[in-house]
Formats: sequence, C-alpha cells, structure tokens
Amino acid sequence: FAHRETDIFSHSSLQNSSSSGRRRIMSPRDEHTLVRKSNCVIILLIGLDSQMKPACIKALTRIFKVSDLDNDGILNDNELNFFQRTCFNAPLASQALEDVKNVVRKNVIDGVCDNGLTLKGFLFLHTLFIQRGRHETTWTVLRRFGYDDDLELHQDYLFPLTLKIPPDCTTELNHDAYLFLQSVFDKHDKALQEGAENAPLWGPSVEGQLTTYLDVQRCLEYLGYLGYPIISEQESQAVAITVTRDKKIDLQKKQTQRSVFRCNVFGDSGSGKSGFLQAFLGRNLTRQNIISEQHMSYYAISTAYVYGQEKYLLLHEVFPDFNVLSDADQACDIVCLAYDASNPHSFEYCARVFKQYFMDTKTPCMMIAAKSDLQETKQLYALTPLEFCRKHKMPPPQAFTCNTADEPCKDIYTKLTTMAMHPHARLRCMCTCNRCTFCHLQNFINSELVQTVKAKLYTAILSRHVTQADLKSSTFWLRVSVGATVFAVLGIAMYRVLLKQR
Repeated sequence: FAHRETDIFSHSSLQNSSSSGRRRIMSPRDEHTLVRKSNCVIILLIGLDSQMKPACIKALTRIFKVSDLDNDGILNDNELNFFQRTCFNAPLASQALEDVKNVVRKNVIDGVCDNGLTLKGFLFLHTLFIQRGRHETTWTVLRRFGYDDDLELHQDYLFPLTLKIPPDCTTELNHDAYLFLQSVFDKHDKALQEGAENAPLWGPSVEGQLTTYLDVQRCLEYLGYLGYPIISEQESQAVAITVTRDKKIDLQKKQTQRSVFRCNVFGDSGSGKSGFLQAFLGRNLTRQNIISEQHMSYYAISTAYVYGQEKYLLLHEVFPDFNVLSDADQACDIVCLAYDASNPHSFEYCARVFKQYFMDTKTPCMMIAAKSDLQETKQLYALTPLEFCRKHKMPPPQAFTCNTADEPCKDIYTKLTTMAMHPHARLRCMCTCNRCTFCHLQNFINSELVQTVKAKLYTAILSRHVTQADLKSSTFWLRVSVGATVFAVLGIAMYRVLLKQR
C-alpha cells in the first residue's frame, strides 16, 4: 500500500516527502519553523489521540456527499475519477484504485461496498494520509472544496467578488444553474439538507425567499454549499447568475430578454391580497384556510406563459401602511391594486396609492376587484373603479376570486406578466386571457405602433388642406382606396399569423 498510495488521489501531492538523492539544506531556525507549522496544520486535522477531529470529519463528509453524484452513499469508479480530476488534475490508474480499495477492505469493515468506496472508507484513507505525514493531500482536497485553515468554508469561495450588479438591473439563474438545482433536488429529494449540512437551507430566516432575485449573495452562498463550482467545473458559482440589462434600455428598445418580472401587490387590510398571492400557487380558499399563518409568505412566484414563452411572475404583498412606502416597495415591473369588491371603503386606498406614487410613472398598473364571488357593493369614492381606470388609461378592473372548487383561474396572472413584459404597449383586451386571437388583435390594434401610424395618416391627410376639388378628384379617391386596401391586407396577414400561433 505504501508503494501504491502514491497513485491514489494525486501523483504529485502524495510523492515521498524526501526527494531521492536530493535534500534541501535548511538552517536550524528554518527547520524549527517548518516543523512547528507542519505540526500545527496536522493538529487541525487530527487530535493527539490520532483520531480525526470532528471539524475535519464534517468537512470531508460534505466533500464525500458532493462527490457522490448519484447519492447512493458510495463513490464508484466514475465518481472517484471525477474526484481525482477535480482535486489533482491527474488520471487515476485503475490498478492503483483496486489496490487502494483492497487495503480499505482489509482495514475497515464496510469501507468498500458494491466495489465502491463508502464514507467510512473515504475517511479512513484521509486518516491514513495524515498519520503518515501526507497531510498535504488532505489539505489539497479541502482547499479545492473551499475550506480555509480553520476548516471553515472561505468567504471568497462562498461570496465571489466577480459578480457586479449595476443599478436598475436584476439577477436570474441561468439555464445551467437551473438544471443543477433540479438535479440536486432529484438527488436528495426530502433529504436535500443532508447534502449541505453547513448551509441553513431551511428555517424562518429563509422561508419564502426568492434568493436569486431578492438576495443574490445568499444565493451564491447556497450554490457554494451545494458544490456548484465543483460539479459544474467552474471557477466560481458567479457564472450561475445572469445579470439582466438596465430596465431603461428595455424600455427604449421596447423588448426584453428577462425571465422574471416583479409585481407589487397593494391593498388595504382585508382586501384579499394574501388570497391573491396564494391563488397564484394553485391554492383555493379551502386550502388557504388550513395553512398556518407562519407559513404564509409575502412572496409568491410561479410560471406564466406569454405568447408561448415561459416566464416567471414574482408577486410581493406590500404591507398596507400608506405613508411609509419605501423605494423597494415602489420598484417593480407592474403594480397590482387590489380592493375588496364587497367592501365600500376598500377602493379608496388603491386610488390614493396610485395617485400619490404611480400616476406620474411609467410603471403599468392594474386594478383587481377581489372577492368577486361576494355581492358587489358601490365604492364610496368620487369615481367608480371603472371610471377611475378609464380616466387614468388603465385596463378595466379585473374580477377575481379564490373561492372556487378547483384551483383558481390563472388568466389574470398571464395578463399581469404580459403587461410587465410590454409596459410600452397599452394592453386593453376585452377578456382577461391574453391568449386568444381576439386578445392578440385587440392588443395589436391598441398598441402604440398602430396608434402612431394612425395619427401620422390623419396628420398627412389634414396637412394637405383637402379642397372640394380634391374630394371630387378621382386621383384622391384612388389614393384613399389604395391606402385602405394596404391597411386591410396588413390586418389580414397579422390575423393569419396570430391564428397560426394560436
């Protein structure tokens, strides 16, 4: 084994400490310093009783679980080779691997199972390396997996400095990171936390948080605990985050490539905001009543399909204190103003919030008439909700209820996402699905592009100072007919394209 152990994990890091035929000459002081430092490093890993310290066992256990890609509790040959390449950038000789497993079999009960290395066998090998003075091998492994001299995950590993987020930009997980987290979930299922015992993945401090969007530093920390840079073979987990471009540029170009859109939900106490958020997660009123208050989050996120594209809408319930709305409460892609249709005093709060904070902004807003299953009551406000929306060029109030037998309808969330994606367009479709052909055509007709063309045509005609002679001229009517025909052909072509998409 002494001969073969130079092949396991690394040829370079496990070579004999004394070079054949060559020895570096040191002063007595240098030798004393080196020995003292070496002894201190060894003591961090192993105690005076020659047993590995708990902190070292904990770190190596995490390393084992990260390397156990299929989560079967065994490092098979492929996983050992992956571990070898990750730590030492050197291929693992198959015969050396078999020799090491044979040594583990002889010294540790259950150290090898199904021809793979168990956690007990993995820890035995490192204990053997340390006892034989080859602690540099274990330290190489610990360093590669992010540990510092105190056997704690290094701050530079957990929080890479390469990620910079400019103002008015958001953060999203890229596709590779999404697949990684999906594989971690499939790997651990209900025992997810076992793969990252150091990470506080659950608990009141993180429950309900959308970490990538709301707290990207914590997201980086989680990815570090779960071993993303190791498994994905990247320098750091910062590559998992996509920083979107400035929202002002999206507005200028009238298009966006973002996948996550934030909707802040405002409303007075008892207006139905919480039910609106829970309905987005597919929970009707019956299911909501059995959820304890401590598990009710102020955030809800789910998918919404807009013109065939999968997007994510993040709903945030804003605390209904009208006078203390912070900049964060106002920063969003769309505003949802919810009022209780059965409460005559509920709409006034929404009207005041809109007029004070959002009337002069470019943020699109939508009124939600919640609890529409109850008898509608006239709102005690100068304008009716419909008149208010028409005056401020908003879509009409959308009726909503979560008091249904099945899952609540999600059409309203699709429309919110559509408005968040296209804030420059005045979307005023008659129904709320935003998926049917009628909605597509209605949106197209009411879009700023068509309205601009229409205005320019009127301007061009009026600027010609049409005279009575012009009206009698056959050339004038010919031009009008050609223009109308072109416009009709374009409309029919658009109608066919939308039908094909449908």
